[in-house]
Amino acid sequence: MSKTPKQTPSAIEEKIRLVRELAQVMEDKGLVEIDLEDENVSVHLSKTGSMMPSQMPMQIPAQMPAPAASAPAATESAPATAPEHAMNSPMVGTVYLSPEPGAAVFVKTGDTVKSGQTLLIIEAMKVMNPITATTAGVVRQILVDDGQPVEFGEPLIVIE
Repeated sequence: MSKTPKQTPSAIEEKIRLVRELAQVMEDKGLVEIDLEDENVSVHLSKTGSMMPSQMPMQIPAQMPAPAASAPAATESAPATAPEHAMNSPMVGTVYLSPEPGAAVFVKTGDTVKSGQTLLIIEAMKVMNPITATTAGVVRQILVDDGQPVEFGEPLIVIE
């Protein structure tokens, strides 16, 4: 936010309200970063760390243009790319299946995992974000390779 020499309490409260509203938009839309700028205020909010995939929408409507022709194609391809019990990527980044190069992977196909257990890491903007299981179960399939770039909402691991 831009600083001014004298700000009234109501002006400060208005800016706080704006930041809270933007934070709520980030939460509701599953965004990890948001910018707002006008002639009076410049705000940049960014989340770090992992977000629970179950809290993330598959698509962000604010980012999608609304052409009618592309909407059916997206819904037809969704079942093929998103298995029923898949953990989806909460962000764009690079997947790492182990904590460091040469180390053992966090999980393998057939492993039993607990809710909250680290499954992999996604590096986004030089930040390592651990992606944890939202449910206990057995790893049925790992859908990504080590070092692979992933998109928001892309299926990562199937847990049943």
